[in-house]
Amino acid sequence: MNKKLILTALCLTFAAFRSANAATQIITNASGVEMILIPAGEFQMGSTAGGADCQPVHRVSISSFYMDKFEVTQESFSDFTGICPAKFDGDKNPIERVRWTQAAKYCNARSLKEGLTPCYDEKTWQCNFAATGYRLPTEAEWEYACRAGTTTAYSFGDNAAALKNNAWFKDNAAKKTHPVGEKPANVWGLCDMHGNVAEWCNDFYAADYYQNSPPADPRGPEKSDKRVIRGGHWSATPEKCTSFFRSSDAPVLPDVCLGYDVYGFRCARSAPLQK
Repeated sequence: MNKKLILTALCLTFAAFRSANAATQIITNASGVEMILIPAGEFQMGSTAGGADCQPVHRVSISSFYMDKFEVTQESFSDFTGICPAKFDGDKNPIERVRWTQAAKYCNARSLKEGLTPCYDEKTWQCNFAATGYRLPTEAEWEYACRAGTTTAYSFGDNAAALKNNAWFKDNAAKKTHPVGEKPANVWGLCDMHGNVAEWCNDFYAADYYQNSPPADPRGPEKSDKRVIRGGHWSATPEKCTSFFRSSDAPVLPDVCLGYDVYGFRCARSAPLQK
């Protein structure tokens, strides 16, 4: 490798290190939920190691936003909605068997309790990104937060054998969810991004969306019959736990027989632009 290529590689590595190791700001909101301020930045979204819907790899810039440190728990979901559809018992376990619309309603309920403007119109399910309340993260926000400045398959590297130490998935979860936060957080402080439950995102899903995705704060296609789901889960194989793996399902009627007991979520909230 010549000196120019070595210098370029070192610069990219340093940029990723600097981004990933920016001082983490944790807040506890009025509902008692811990959130992480995700810094604004750029990253390469997608992977040539993924399926066709993970390509092409493309550069995306993301504005700063807040994201729940943990997946929404059964206790929290029940407190705000009055129901608990989970299959696996445990107040501190992530909520699952939850539809996209139920996740959006939770976001609105949490917003209202804190005196914030809800993001979702519950008649049209349109998201108002200018509102002060909670919403589901966009797909790009989710991957950016999961990667936390890394360019590897997982936020902890490329070695799938290390997944057992970092996530609850098929090989170690014993066919069930586990209390949130038992596995190490990524360097931005987010827990369970690679496992436990898969997470609903705000975006509609399209397999070819990356071909025409805008370079700044993409929010998915205008319409589809499916919504994006990201992250590994308790019954996922390692390749489905990567930072870039994409999945999707119908937002209202996921089929329990096909595994919607793996669907959960976490909330995001828009933040002021960071200098």
